[in-house]
Amino acid sequence: MNSRQDQLAAFGRLLDIMDDLREKCPWDKKQTIQTLRHLTIEETYELGDAILDSDLNEVKKELGDLLLHIVFYSKIGSETSDFDIADVCNEICDKLIHRHPHIYSDTVVADEEEVKQNWEKLKLKEGKKSVLEGVPKSLPALVKASRIQDKVKGVGFDWEEPHQVWDKVNEELNELQYEVDAGNQDKIEAEFGDVLFSMINYARFLNVNPEDALERTNKKFIKRFQYLENKAGELGKPLSDMTLAEMDVFWNEAKKI
Repeated sequence: MNSRQDQLAAFGRLLDIMDDLREKCPWDKKQTIQTLRHLTIEETYELGDAILDSDLNEVKKELGDLLLHIVFYSKIGSETSDFDIADVCNEICDKLIHRHPHIYSDTVVADEEEVKQNWEKLKLKEGKKSVLEGVPKSLPALVKASRIQDKVKGVGFDWEEPHQVWDKVNEELNELQYEVDAGNQDKIEAEFGDVLFSMINYARFLNVNPEDALERTNKKFIKRFQYLENKAGELGKPLSDMTLAEMDVFWNEAKKI
């Protein structure tokens, strides 16, 4: 592994390159914080894919792409005299020190859960009016639900036992079925949302990340469906001309791979 001196030198090299690009490259010169936003989101998802695939070489590359964006935003901030990369680093360092009094002060914690609870309490002392303020509005709904539940758990608002959550899941399923039978579309949507929220809650008690679990299923479905497409292609028969029974034969084959 690289020494701390080599790590700092590599980071300095990136800062120098960013200076060059901002000064000399027509594309880089045009970028603003607003134009970079969607690209940053894309890079974050690409990093997420690499992590789910356990492709550490790709993780390294995607981390570099994301780091470039952080340096890019900081460079733009320095041009307007609002902030630079040192401000960004110092801000997070100060936050980490403040929110880890069990490391940098005399606070004693028993376990990881108590660390999380202290974290949320400290955020409220810093002026946050709600523990949910830290949940980004633009998060995908499934991820947002998971983060909401994590946040409120930090202040003690949570179920005590997994079976209580499973009972809630079944309660919500029954309420959904009632509205399906009644045919009220608006209430069906509302109850379907409650089912999803309760399932995400149950996932926490199973130590399952619901986003990762669903993406795992997505990848599995894609692999099996593409196998089905390939087999149909070998037969020279479009999927639209195959019966469900015919497709099911290849689907079951795909499940064995």
